[in-house]
Parts: sequence; C-alpha cells; structure tokens
Amino acid sequence: MQFKMIHENYNVMDLERSLAFYEKALGLHEKRRKAAADGSFIIVYIGNENSEFELELTWLRDHPEPYDIGEEEFHLAFRTDDYAAAHALHEEMGCICFENPNMGIYFIQDPDGYWLEIIPTR
Repeated sequence: MQFKMIHENYNVMDLERSLAFYEKALGLHEKRRKAAADGSFIIVYIGNENSEFELELTWLRDHPEPYDIGEEEFHLAFRTDDYAAAHALHEEMGCICFENPNMGIYFIQDPDGYWLEIIPTR
C-alpha cells in the first residue's frame, strides 16, 4: 500500500485576500474551485507547476470570527531557488514573522495567521 500527499487545508476568513496573498508571496494560483449551491462554502485549490501538491483554501459563510490556530506549532514549508529575492519580496510585503539566521530559514504569516517556512535550495 502506498500513499501520496496531495493537499493541505487552511480555513480562511477572506478568500480573495488570501488568494491575492498566496499569488504574490509564493506564486500559487487557483487550479480549481468548488462552491456550495446554497453559498455556504467555497473551496479553492491553489498550486503551481513545480509540484502536484496543492493548498486547499476553505471559506465558510457561517464562520464570522477569526479561526483559532493555536500556538502555530504547524506550518507548510516552501523551498526557493532565490532565497535573497524571496526574502526581499516578503520583507516588502511585511509578512515575515520569524527569522532564524543560524538555520538559514525564515517564516512568513498569511492573512489568517498561518505560518509558512521559506527554505533556500541547498
């Protein structure tokens, strides 16, 4: 028996704001979406051509308050081929939330508070 990771889900408060963030910060774009006929939810799968893995963004109409994401002890990691350019972009966006120069990594935070690790190609 074999398993393959295919997606991770993040629930978001403002779907359009989140889509814009992920497009600008990480080059992820919409691949497909599902919407409830009654308007109660929208699910958008985002990704890029570098990987089959997708991030699933879920908006729920009846969840008006921010999500409690706990102590942020989880994250997705992204490897970049141009660490300096990525860092400059994220610094300009104001979304860097933690840096560890000794490890050569940093984290950005999306509009809902999810942390995303940025790792250079080594």
